[in-house]
Amino acid sequence: MIYLLAALVPPLGLLFNGQPFAAIFNLVLCVVCLVLGLVFHILLLVPSAHALIAVHMRREDRRHREVVDAIRRYGPPPGAWR
Repeated sequence: MIYLLAALVPPLGLLFNGQPFAAIFNLVLCVVCLVLGLVFHILLLVPSAHALIAVHMRREDRRHREVVDAIRRYGPPPGAWR
């Protein structure tokens, strides 16, 4: 659901994902891309792409931290190299 919100309303999607500085940057990016998007239409997709990538990277980082914490707490999985 957060990906849909990030694609349709990028700054709001970033805010709900807990990234306020990225949301402010994306808002500025939206204004610039709206102005330049009148000539270069592909630029209208840049803020949405930025928000989707930022949300994905945040989720991957969170997942990576969970795996590292589990390995620290319970040790490596059976059969893993030490």
